[in-house]
Amino acid sequence: MTKVSTSSKKKGAQKYQNTFAFHANKNSKKTKTINSLPIDGVCQKCKDIIEWRKKFKKYKPLTVPKRCIGCEEKTVKEAYHILCNKCATEKRACAKCQEVTQITSSGVKSDKELLQEQQELERILSTLSERKKRSYLRKLERGQIGTFGGYPSADSAKFWVQYFSKNPEPKCVNLLFNMFAL
Repeated sequence: MTKVSTSSKKKGAQKYQNTFAFHANKNSKKTKTINSLPIDGVCQKCKDIIEWRKKFKKYKPLTVPKRCIGCEEKTVKEAYHILCNKCATEKRACAKCQEVTQITSSGVKSDKELLQEQQELERILSTLSERKKRSYLRKLERGQIGTFGGYPSADSAKFWVQYFSKNPEPKCVNLLFNMFAL
């Protein structure tokens, strides 16, 4: 049997309205660690869902790796994902919903890429004269050069490309240019 509504009147607005929006405690350790976690290997829809969970403190990070449904191994380390990174890249699918769509990247670089860029930067610094190297490191230490995750940002790279173009050392200009893809 189906239940049929007896009243045909429209209901009014909800009884209790929120007087202010929800804001998570931004100073807590848990919130900071959750917000610092990257969202990789998912489509835009799933990325929005995970961002909403982070915003309203509904995100619960994994404590132990989860079993991947593709390879049946415990390799899923991100919360709300069902495919490991390896299976998701092989299938070119979203790691959360398994739809084959455009995968968005969070812009956060992997450890391997960061290590490679750091080695490249060290190689560039080794080609500089001692004076230029020390001035660069001093400015980096003082915060006059913008950094991202401990590494120079693209803006600081532009500055140094301009600096080296005024004081030409062609190897350094080309290396910086290729390193930051300006």
